[in-house]
Amino acid sequence: MFYERPEPRSGIHRMVFVLFRQLGRGTVFAPDMRHNFNCREFARQYHLDIVASTYFNCQREAGSGGRRFRPESS
Repeated sequence: MFYERPEPRSGIHRMVFVLFRQLGRGTVFAPDMRHNFNCREFARQYHLDIVASTYFNCQREAGSGGRRFRPESS
């Protein structure tokens, strides 16, 4: 599956990376949706072992949208 950079619109989001070991030679298809993705269910469906995982938190950078402040001219 290709890496998609995080682009949170608001708030803090947790991004999770999971490493699976494939136990057989079957084809593993990417999930249709990432929202509410269940690693255990995915691993069970494709006969995978969950080997490792890690995560990071990210949030939208300041100044990347929203209201603009215009100083009053004198």
